[in-house]
Amino acid sequence: MTHPLNFDMDALRTMVAGVELGGFSHAAARLHRSPSAVSMQLRKLESQAGQRLFKRRGRGLALTDAGTVLLQYARRVLALNDELGDALGAVDTRAAVRVGIPQDFADVILQDLLTRYADARPRVQVEVKAGRNVELAADVANGKLDAAVAFAVPATGGSTGSAERIATIPAVWLGCTPMLRRAGAHTTVPLAVFDGPCLFRDMAIDALSRAGIAWRLAMTTPSLASLWCGTRAGLGVTVRTALAVPKRVSVLEGGPALGSVDVVLHRAGGCTENAHLLADLLHDAVIAQYRARD
Repeated sequence: MTHPLNFDMDALRTMVAGVELGGFSHAAARLHRSPSAVSMQLRKLESQAGQRLFKRRGRGLALTDAGTVLLQYARRVLALNDELGDALGAVDTRAAVRVGIPQDFADVILQDLLTRYADARPRVQVEVKAGRNVELAADVANGKLDAAVAFAVPATGGSTGSAERIATIPAVWLGCTPMLRRAGAHTTVPLAVFDGPCLFRDMAIDALSRAGIAWRLAMTTPSLASLWCGTRAGLGVTVRTALAVPKRVSVLEGGPALGSVDVVLHRAGGCTENAHLLADLLHDAVIAQYRARD
């Protein structure tokens, strides 16, 4: 009697993720598994299939003819599995949707964003990273996030690569007192900024240097909350946008020109429908925030 094959569902999901993300290292990050665990799952699939499913291509893996056949069926099997889970009201925490936002956005858009998403997808787990702008685009590219909003140097077109420009907004000088130089050749501007690399830190230093104004680093920190504390304490001035400026911190006039920054939306390749919905809502939340300020 011939026994039917029972392919491992987790291994099938890893295979599909690796193909859609363009590499199994990205699949490992997306599925929160180690590279060795992913390799073991791929070997398990080949053992269950009784033939080679993958072949070496450069530094990565490509599908054999048998692997291509399995991929098509794997997508259908996983879709049916997920449909069954939805019908039974199951929650698969491994399929969590992961989104990243700069710390500047956390207080002003996050609650409304999560409320709207919970209304549309009440059984989907959401993971939020409110972190450093410099990390967010890399996390999307590496498969650690499904979508992220980030600040970027202004581009000439509407989008660059996988990044969609949402808005272009001015950067501003911020402080609790008019500490920017108004007169005198020997005044040194104290700066309170993020640790490098940081887009706004670079903008502040470049603007002061172009204007021939001396500056010094009075405070550095990886935390936006700490940055606002230092600014309110009078340690130095800083550069951000005028979004979500806390009390006792004001836009300072008279400083050297800074220019603008783009707000861009990054989406990972191979996003699920749930992830695309969250990315769309994130896009709309940012647009609404800046329209409200106009």
